[in-house]
Amino acid sequence: MTNLLARIKDIVVADLNEAMAQQEQKNPISLLNQYLRQSEQETEKVGKLVERQVQLKEAFTKEYNEAADLAEKRKYQADIALKAGETELYQFTLAEHQQYSERAERLRSSLEQINEQVDLLNRKYHEMQQKLKDMHIRRMELMGRENVTRANLRMNKLLDANSVDHRSYSKFKEIETYLDGLEQNINNSYYRNTIDERISRLEKEMAEQENKLTLSKDKQD
Repeated sequence: MTNLLARIKDIVVADLNEAMAQQEQKNPISLLNQYLRQSEQETEKVGKLVERQVQLKEAFTKEYNEAADLAEKRKYQADIALKAGETELYQFTLAEHQQYSERAERLRSSLEQINEQVDLLNRKYHEMQQKLKDMHIRRMELMGRENVTRANLRMNKLLDANSVDHRSYSKFKEIETYLDGLEQNINNSYYRNTIDERISRLEKEMAEQENKLTLSKDKQD
């Protein structure tokens, strides 16, 4: 069990650091996400092993209590048989008392070892959970730094005229030329579609103006 935890710890910590050092230039966030998923899977497996060991501890505890109770019961029965002069019954209950006592002692020793193992597993499992939590926090920190870096690069590229190449300027020029031509076409189309109406209105306005001048002149005469 200890060897298994050591191997998992190597996978989660040592291999993660080594792989990130080799490939962080490619896609560090994607790589970190991949190893976080692997770490979560390994941590989940360890959690199940710890749970199984706890269940085994409970089973040993139950067996120990039963053996200890039976040993105590047979001891009491042996004393009763001895006082009653029942030699054969005394020998039988005494033998069973010895048998249950030895079983209880063996189970007690095993239970002490299992208790130590469960405590050790729980500590290491807790360490793995904390390590996983730290990696999640580290991922958020790296994602924040990556976002800021990408945003700064894009803003600097747009704000710094020196960073825009000739092709970008050519594209802007093409767009400006296209918009100028489009605007000219719209204006020409507008004039073309409204020329008759505008000329008619101008003629009407000029005629009205001439009539006003004529009327004003007639009044003066």
